[in-house]
Amino acid sequence: MNSRLLLCIALATATSTAWAAERPEDRWNLADLYPDTQAWDADAARLELQMKTFESCRGHLGDSAARFHECLDLRSDMAKRYSRMAVYANELFSADTGASSSLELSQRSQVLGSKLGEATSFMRPEVLAMGSAKVDAFFAADSGLAPYRHPVDDILRAAPHTLDAEGEQIVAAFSLSSGAGGAAYQILSNADMPWPTVKLSDGTEAKLDQSAYTKYREASDRADRKKVFDAFFGTFKEFERTFGVTFYSNLKEDTVNAKIRHYPDSITASLDRNKVPVQVYDTLIAQANAELPTLYRYFRLRARMLGVKEIRYYDMYPPLVGGGRQYPIDEGKQLMLDAVKPLGPAYVEEMRKGLAGRWMDVYPRPRKLSGAHMAGSAYDVHPYLLINYTDNYESVSTIAHEWGHAMHSYLSNHAQPFVTSRYATFVAEIASTLNEALLLDHMLKTSKSDDERLLYLGSALEGLRTTFFRQAMFAEFERDVHARVDRGEALTGDKITKIYGDIL
Repeated sequence: MNSRLLLCIALATATSTAWAAERPEDRWNLADLYPDTQAWDADAARLELQMKTFESCRGHLGDSAARFHECLDLRSDMAKRYSRMAVYANELFSADTGASSSLELSQRSQVLGSKLGEATSFMRPEVLAMGSAKVDAFFAADSGLAPYRHPVDDILRAAPHTLDAEGEQIVAAFSLSSGAGGAAYQILSNADMPWPTVKLSDGTEAKLDQSAYTKYREASDRADRKKVFDAFFGTFKEFERTFGVTFYSNLKEDTVNAKIRHYPDSITASLDRNKVPVQVYDTLIAQANAELPTLYRYFRLRARMLGVKEIRYYDMYPPLVGGGRQYPIDEGKQLMLDAVKPLGPAYVEEMRKGLAGRWMDVYPRPRKLSGAHMAGSAYDVHPYLLINYTDNYESVSTIAHEWGHAMHSYLSNHAQPFVTSRYATFVAEIASTLNEALLLDHMLKTSKSDDERLLYLGSALEGLRTTFFRQAMFAEFERDVHARVDRGEALTGDKITKIYGDIL
C-alpha cells in the first residue's frame, strides 16, 4: 500500500501487538537480496558504471531501431538493479528504524535513485522528439521491442506534461530533496516517540507504542480502552505541530510537481500515472457517503452487542464476541494455505515455498516499522513481507492480505518481463482482499460454534468498515487537504486534525 503520511487518528490502522519469542524462521532472510552491505556496495558501483555508459544514448535514441532497443534494455537493467537495491535498503531500515547504519544505507539508496533519475531524464523528451511515426516504425522493424510498447506509449501520452531535456534533468535533481516530511514522520513515529505507559484494570502496565496500542485497543474493559486511546493519541497530540509541518511539506511537494508538469491540480497529476479519470475517485467518495446508512447500521449492531448506549471510536476494535481465541503463527500460516486452495495447487505450493523460504518478518519489535507491507520490486529475487503478528484473527487476516500482494507480485514477475511486471496501485488490492475473502469463507465452513462464526462475521463487518468506508474516508481527506494546498491555503497541525476529525 501507498505509505503517504496520515496524521494522528489515521495511525489507528497500524497493526501488531507485543512480540512473541522469535525463531530464526520468523525473521526474513535479506541475504537472498545481498549477503551483506559489501555486496550491495558492489552493485551500487555497477549501477554507477551503467549510468556513465547510458550517457552515450543521449541524442542517439532515434539513430536506429537497434540503438533504440539497446538503450531501452540498458535503462531497464539499471531500473531492475536499483529496485533490488532499494528493497534491501528499505527493508533493512524497516527492521530497525533506529539503527543509524540502516538509515545511512536507505539515504544512500535515495541518492542513487536521484542520480538514476538524472541520468535517464533525457529519455522522455527525446522519445517525444522522435515522434510517434518513427517510434511505430522502430517497433515494426524490431519485434524484440514489443515488451516496451506500453511504457513507450505512456511516454507519448504524457507529452503535455513533459518538459524539455534541461527541465527534466532539473526536476530529477530536485527529487533528492523530496520526501523529507515523510522520512521525519517515519523516524519520529517509529523510533523516537516518548510512548506513554498506562496501568490497566487487571494490573497490566503497558507501554503504548504502536504495536501495544493495537493490542490493547481491543481490551474488553471499556474504561481500559478509553485510557489506551486517550494516552496514545494524547502523545500524538503533543507533536501535532511537528506532524502538521511534515505533512504540509508533503502536500506542498505534490502541488509544486503538479504545477511543473502542467496539471490542473495534484489529484489529476497523481491519477494520470495510471490513466485513471478523476471522476472515478470522486464517484468512489460520493458512493461511500451515499451508503453511510449501511455503516451506521453496523455501528448500531456493534453497540448493541457490546452493550453500550452511545458508541465511541474506542469501541470500534474489540471483537463482537469474546473467548480469547489465539492463532499462533504456524497455525495462521496453515489456515491461510488451506483457505487459498481454490486458487489451485500451484498457487498453494509457491506460497508454501515462500513461507519456508523466510520471505516474511513476523513479530513486532522495538523500533521495527509499524503496520504491514509487501515489497515486491526485487524482480529477480522474491517479495518480502513485513508483518507485526499478534496471534489474533486480525493477524491471520493480515498475513492472508499481504501474501495476496506477495503472490500477485511473484506471479507477475515470473510471467512478465521486468518492464511490464509492475501493476497499478489502482488494481493492487484485488489480490489481497480476495485472499481475505477466501480466508473468511474457509473459517466459516470449519468453525465449530456459533460464537466462533460470530467472531469471523464480526471481523468481516470490520473489513467492510476499514477496507471500504475508511479507505474512502482517507481518500476524501487527501482530496480535501491537497485541494486546499493547491489553492495556496496554509495548513497547520491543528487545522489538519480538525479537517480529518470532521470527516471522521
